[in-house]
Amino acid sequence: MGGDWLGMTASDLGRGIGAGRVDPVALTEAFLDAARQHPHADRIYARLTPERALAEARAARDRARLGLRRGLLDGVPLSWKDLFDTAGVATEAGSALLAGRTPDRDAEVLVNASLAGSVCLGKTHLSELAFSGLGLNPVTATSPCIHDAEAVAGGSSSGAAASVAFGLAPCAIGSDTGGSVRIPAAWNDLVGLKTTLGRLPMAGTVALCERFDTIGPLARSTEDAAEVLALLEGKRAADLSGATLSGARLLVLETLALDDLRPGPARGFDRALDRFAAAGAHLTRGAVPEVAEAMALAPVLFAAEAYGLWRDVIEAQPERMYPPILERFRGGAAFSGADYVAGWKTMARLRQRWSEIAADYDAVVLPTAPTTPPKIERLLRDPDYYVAENLLALRNTRIANLFGLSALTLPTGEPSAGVMLMGAPLGEERLLRLGAAAERALGRG
Repeated sequence: MGGDWLGMTASDLGRGIGAGRVDPVALTEAFLDAARQHPHADRIYARLTPERALAEARAARDRARLGLRRGLLDGVPLSWKDLFDTAGVATEAGSALLAGRTPDRDAEVLVNASLAGSVCLGKTHLSELAFSGLGLNPVTATSPCIHDAEAVAGGSSSGAAASVAFGLAPCAIGSDTGGSVRIPAAWNDLVGLKTTLGRLPMAGTVALCERFDTIGPLARSTEDAAEVLALLEGKRAADLSGATLSGARLLVLETLALDDLRPGPARGFDRALDRFAAAGAHLTRGAVPEVAEAMALAPVLFAAEAYGLWRDVIEAQPERMYPPILERFRGGAAFSGADYVAGWKTMARLRQRWSEIAADYDAVVLPTAPTTPPKIERLLRDPDYYVAENLLALRNTRIANLFGLSALTLPTGEPSAGVMLMGAPLGEERLLRLGAAAERALGRG
């Protein structure tokens, strides 16, 4: 039975626990065993936390027997990206600069999840200091894509995606600064939710860009994403029942988002649009020039803040970093404080204009990533290729971060090709309902 559990959604496992069909301890042991035995385990998990996991599972089993379960996911194991602090367990954010860093308390979202009864399986690999959309990390480990172990999984939440895609966790917690939940989710045929900045507490999370950093789940279903969001903030999950695309107004973004699409993402996106229209959605194609203007600001807004936060740590031991990541951080030194302030002033104007345009639609739709996972070997030997693929991978997802939006990626049925729905800031519940309907239209719900 344990083998069957490895492919189930987190919500279905939670219902099994509630019905007495699934023992949380046996469930946790099944995932720990799978993680230990998997041929790519050391490329997915930075470290497991078996003692904590089994203690939490035993407590969940006791609550289930007493009828005192704390929620649907009480007793369900989760993996955590290795930039969420775990008390007494190393949290190194994929960097030799933080080797041996061991916090004395959990991140606030992990505290919330533990109080709600979830089980912490362990910590997953990521791009170094979370500053890449590819997931390539020769410093610690490069996680494999579900479709090709010689290709990257996507970053920076690479191990998070791989842990779910390979059946080593029912759901994973990642972070998203420029696409780091959605790219690996899309490339591994998962659901990924980017939450609005500030929706979930960042305390105890290794920061990259505090004005862009967000937290979100990588999951097998929209229901799982909704349940995990509720778990992380200690609230009730969005009601997805009765969700429909009938009459939904969707803007198909044409500015930049459809440029240079590789064949797979193009096929997946066209299929998704056909399915959405067949389900009753009203699709409008349109340009939003403000997107191009905002994208031009990305280097100063992202790199300047990232380097400002990490400069002293980096420059104390720059030789310990993977050179392309080091170079990307140092790119932030090219901008002045005046550039940064002016950039944010312009961004505020562009966000206001976006809100005016988007107000007429239920969501904006675009391919999650215009490309598919590149091969590890070529990325390692060709620095120019690495830079080009990284920027292209991040191009579409960064739109939601720049404009401060909520965003959800869904698998299209085409391998490593996701479709993204972007909603209003703090509009996660509405977006998840739309996502649940879209998921059914795509033949997955």
